[in-house]
Amino acid sequence: MLFAVRMDVEIPRDLDPQVRADLVAREKAYCQDLQKAGTWVHIWRCVGQYANFSVFDADDNEDLHRILWNLPLFPYMTIDVTPLARHPSDLAAGDTLRQ
Repeated sequence: MLFAVRMDVEIPRDLDPQVRADLVAREKAYCQDLQKAGTWVHIWRCVGQYANFSVFDADDNEDLHRILWNLPLFPYMTIDVTPLARHPSDLAAGDTLRQ
């Protein structure tokens, strides 16, 4: 099941710099592991913002919830989720996504 997810991040400015660096490093590693697994299908930066638009291929709502909840930066995020369905006119969808 595909989901479009917008994530806006607001890390407190007074957060200890070492804690911040650790959070950001763990977030990057988690994100890249999910990309390698084919779960985090796309990620795009929102220019000029600490935010991104991403596409996830999760089994269901609960699976996506678990994935997002485990983001190291989750406590500092505002997240908006939109479930997606294939469009019958989309030639680019191909067979690379789970049905």
